[in-house]
Amino acid sequence: MNISRVKIVFTLGTILFSILVGSCEDKQTTNKEIRKFEPMKYEVQKLGSPIILDGNWKKEAWKNVPALEIKNYMGEKPEHLPRAQAKLLYDDNNLYVIFRIEDQYVRAVATEYHDSVCADSCAEFFFTPSPDISQGYFNIEINAGGTMLFNYQIKPHEAAVKVASTDCDQVEIFHSQPKIIEPEITEPTTWILEYCVPFSVIEKYAPFTKPCSGVIWKANFYKCADKTSHPHWITWSVVDRPQPDFHRPEFFGTLEYK
Repeated sequence: MNISRVKIVFTLGTILFSILVGSCEDKQTTNKEIRKFEPMKYEVQKLGSPIILDGNWKKEAWKNVPALEIKNYMGEKPEHLPRAQAKLLYDDNNLYVIFRIEDQYVRAVATEYHDSVCADSCAEFFFTPSPDISQGYFNIEINAGGTMLFNYQIKPHEAAVKVASTDCDQVEIFHSQPKIIEPEITEPTTWILEYCVPFSVIEKYAPFTKPCSGVIWKANFYKCADKTSHPHWITWSVVDRPQPDFHRPEFFGTLEYK
């Protein structure tokens, strides 16, 4: 075989190999669900007067406020993926948060501050009260029955500071479900959490940039149900980790106060 013929055979072999590899890669791509990761930002509007907490998602204060969607799952895609939404507002003294969860398999057994509410049907708000995640973050976790865990920590999973019970008492919470939900509700159920966090509590524990026009905080919103019959871990801003882990401030989205 002369050199020209060798070159032709080698070239044909290379082309055939490329086609086969490309075909395999195409099949792998089509067999995977492609998930689009985008930076998240939410604009927080200012109120003229305080809100009465009653769980009404469509009341005057909330009806024109855009909802953010908590829909990016962590780990394997769960069998049950609830629709979870949240809205925020603020005034001179408080931050207001409302969650609306179109859920199923709802359970709540934690009843005391700082209990492991994430094991129940739970909505969570993690935030830095400044644009600097190195200054630490708060995590407010509240189950469907209104029981709250409220911590502050500098580093994920290390030395969490529990917000004192007297300060937790200042966080007014409305919950549409009873405090204890046991046995688990198995039919489709929509539940609401609405709460008010005083800035005076936040500034006791961390460097604090008070919200006003142009101020930036970092945050993420989560829905979980670790020990229900249908566990799931879903986020607003994508947390690009192979296993569920909400304590990842490097993936927080942006809150921009207007």
